Amino acid sequence: MVASIDRLQVLGFRVCAQQLDRPAGALADTAVLDIGVQDTGPDGGLWALRNRGLDGSALRERDLATLWTVRGAPHLYRREDVPQVAAAVEPFSDADAGKRIYDAAKPLKAAGIGNLAALDAIAAVMRSVVTTPLVKGEVSAVVAGQMDSPYLRFCRPCNATHLYEMPFRLAALRAGLELRAGTSPPVLQPIPGHRPAHDVPPRFDLIRAYLRLLGPATPKHVADYLDAPVKDVKAHWPSDSVEVSVAGETRWVLSSDADRFDAPRPRLVRLLGPFDLFLQAKDRPLLVEAPAQAKALWPVLGRPGAVVANGEIAGTWRPRQSGKKLTVQVQLWSSVPARTRAAIAEQADRLAAHRQVQLAKVAFIE
Repeated sequence: MVASIDRLQVLGFRVCAQQLDRPAGALADTAVLDIGVQDTGPDGGLWALRNRGLDGSALRERDLATLWTVRGAPHLYRREDVPQVAAAVEPFSDADAGKRIYDAAKPLKAAGIGNLAALDAIAAVMRSVVTTPLVKGEVSAVVAGQMDSPYLRFCRPCNATHLYEMPFRLAALRAGLELRAGTSPPVLQPIPGHRPAHDVPPRFDLIRAYLRLLGPATPKHVADYLDAPVKDVKAHWPSDSVEVSVAGETRWVLSSDADRFDAPRPRLVRLLGPFDLFLQAKDRPLLVEAPAQAKALWPVLGRPGAVVANGEIAGTWRPRQSGKKLTVQVQLWSSVPARTRAAIAEQADRLAAHRQVQLAKVAFIE
């Protein structure tokens, strides 16, 4: 018989699987680092890790690597895991590579160049160019000067010819390059002694990691997360997954997690950054049921952070920093007890400490 799981059980499972309820931990046992922690914006990867129990002493720069991986976004990983990560983020097929590089695939196809071959060609040039730390713009200009026209596009705003952005980003790790932490614009540099692993350990398999951290899910959810074709995801679907029913929809979860949906509802408050993994699930209507609230949480530009209270998203927040003073503006979607507001203020104070500034106030927008 297929188990039926409700919305709050799913959200509670994800809170616990992603260790948002964990008071303290270490890099080695931080589950989200297996899939990668997106590091976008000032409240990006390091804040996501602090929300999972890691303090400053556990976040030494030398132990983390920043790589362009899933969807071409920068993600944090344990440095010791980079060889396995490099193998895990490889496209499943040439068609998959074509989907991941978006419009860059069309001129390559017209020229008879395979998508994977194109990534390898760009990576080879990048590897020869970046022997010491170099700013992204300089790398792009030099590499573009050595590539043929199918790899290039004319950029009207710049009035210049560039490499297509996504192949450039996805070729970086193939070239053995990482991003220097905290640089803007990004600085690329060689990964010391880099050698990709030949096989992907189950822990780093991206489909398994999605099911483990953002399940229950369908192949389409995972494909949307990876920017991969559903066909390829289905072809690599874990054999040890089991069916469950969520709001009448058939989904899958790893068999080892099938009994983890009856835990008590998490009682916690967190201020999640705009690109926190909890918000990256591709079943947004389950995360946020009201369309107007979803629109506020995921606007086209300028995403806010999310207030998570007692296992579900309760509103949004935005930072307003002036010098060394931080104001956190909070928009709650319904009334909450005074203790929840106090917990939000406590989390805002943690955010200010993380940013190494002083919390001026928490402004609740009624």
